[in-house]
Formats: sequence, structure tokens, C-alpha cells
Amino acid sequence: RVQLVESGGGSVQAGGSLRLSCAASEYTISSNWMGWFRQAPGKEREGVAAIHTNGVTIYADSAKGRFAVSKDNAKNTVYLQMNSLKPEDSAMYYCAAGIVRGSVLNKSSYKYWGQGTQVTVSS
Repeated sequence: RVQLVESGGGSVQAGGSLRLSCAASEYTISSNWMGWFRQAPGKEREGVAAIHTNGVTIYADSAKGRFAVSKDNAKNTVYLQMNSLKPEDSAMYYCAAGIVRGSVLNKSSYKYWGQGTQVTVSS
């Protein structure tokens, strides 16, 4: 079965950086869009960034200029480099795959999800 395993989360101070990883098994990341989402307590899960098989990237306004999504097809892994982190970036971050329809930053568009990795940014 498809598995997506996120890692790299942690606690950092505002202005710091983190690099999240999403390792896929039983799924080829180069086959379609891969997305990164986040969900803070009491809030809806929201799209952060996505990367297409051809390398095209899309970002939510909140991530533009600070986050960068990339992938290593050989390692079947997607990354999210997060710089200039703010307290409002604190959330559980999820990797998503298997887009079936709709916007690449819409949580309803994806079939497969990882278990998430926690990011906490302190002021």
C-alpha cells in the first residue's frame, strides 16, 4: 500500500529554518503532483506548496518567497525548505499524493496522505 512518511519537523525560533522531507513507498512521486499541506489546531487543512512531475511549483501566498518545494526522483522523496519562519507557520505539516481532481492546493484533490510532522515556531 502507498505510504508517505514525513520527517524534519521540530521547534525553532522565529526567523529560523526547517527542511521537511516526505519519503514515498509504493508510489512514484514523479507520476503526478505532490503537495504539502498544514493544519493548525482549530483550523482547516490548507495547501502550502505543490510540485509537478516536470518540476513546476505552486505556492500559497503565505509561502511565497519563504518556502521552496523540491524533489529527488531517485530517492522518491519530496522536500519543503522553510525559511524565515513565523509563529503563524506553526502547524502539523502533511505530504499528499495521488491527485485525482481539482486544485493542487486543495486538500480534497488528493488520495494519499502522510501522518504529518509537527512544526512549532516560537516568537
